[in-house]
Amino acid sequence: MSEHADLSRELSERVADAAAREAPLAIRGGGTKAFLGERAEGEALDVTGHRGIVSYEPGELVLTARAGTPLTKIEAALADAGQMLPFEPPHHGANATLGGTIAAGMSGPGRPFFGAARDLVLGTRIVNGRGEDLRFGGEVMKNVAGYDLSRLMAGAHGTLGVLLEISLKVLPAPRARATRVFEHDAATAIEQINAWQRKPWPITAAYWEDGRTYLRLAGAQSSVDSAIRALGGEALTDDGTFWQSVREQTREFFEGDDPLWRLSVAPATPMMDLEGPTALDWAGAQRWLRSAAPAETVRAAVSSHSGHASIHRGDASPRFHPLPKALMALHRRIKQSVDPAGILNRGRLYPDF
Repeated sequence: MSEHADLSRELSERVADAAAREAPLAIRGGGTKAFLGERAEGEALDVTGHRGIVSYEPGELVLTARAGTPLTKIEAALADAGQMLPFEPPHHGANATLGGTIAAGMSGPGRPFFGAARDLVLGTRIVNGRGEDLRFGGEVMKNVAGYDLSRLMAGAHGTLGVLLEISLKVLPAPRARATRVFEHDAATAIEQINAWQRKPWPITAAYWEDGRTYLRLAGAQSSVDSAIRALGGEALTDDGTFWQSVREQTREFFEGDDPLWRLSVAPATPMMDLEGPTALDWAGAQRWLRSAAPAETVRAAVSSHSGHASIHRGDASPRFHPLPKALMALHRRIKQSVDPAGILNRGRLYPDF
């Protein structure tokens, strides 16, 4: 039996033992996403040793890797074949792993144009809360209770299973790329970005901060050139570094002592009257707010636009936007079906979940 098979069995046995004792387990990977959400209760379950690319078929645009595989290794393998992870996952540290990234459901600037992390998940292999080693996503196991569990793993923060392997759809890297910069106030930026998206241009990212709109174009050289002629604007040199700074939140905007809020709203939502500076990402659908305003004030403003607000960095409880009763009840039913004893990353999403 291979080393990885031994480790998979060992993880399954650890979970089964914990379930029998009703002892919670806190899943531990590279630790780069530990600042997200609440602190999970329980004994540490280290999964970093379960790593390596299982299979990669560039011609099929599919990659399968173990959850502990470093993102840098996956991205290097894809780059060698002229391909990429289209959801541009943020690393937030050198030890970022594929499993942690999918568990956190994190996507970068290209998310509105290529899809979210969950949209690119084709299948998963997990250990559920009973210690059972299961596969989902077009393989041998039928999804429990009709849910697409492979995609539910994205953003579940380990509460629905210990990720062992993830299969992802990948895409060819664009042949050409350019970023144009425009002087706009926030309201104009929202209006303009929404208008641009109705054009047949190869837009792959749109970001606004401090009076400037950044629009990334990527695709065939002829398409990029045609869009630049129609758009105008100022060229941004070294745009790769710029978009990495947005993705990894290394820009000055993200610094400071005030809590950093992640606001999720419809892209055309007008600017809200909230204390503190705001940056617009995902073409306006994801907004970053640096604010010392009370959590109730921020969430009330966002809820009035049918959105939700979560603390990305800083103190507030609950860190994730409270769910309506009906939706929380659905969450609990799913949790009960895969983790009856409630031992996996208990408290990670909500203090009582």
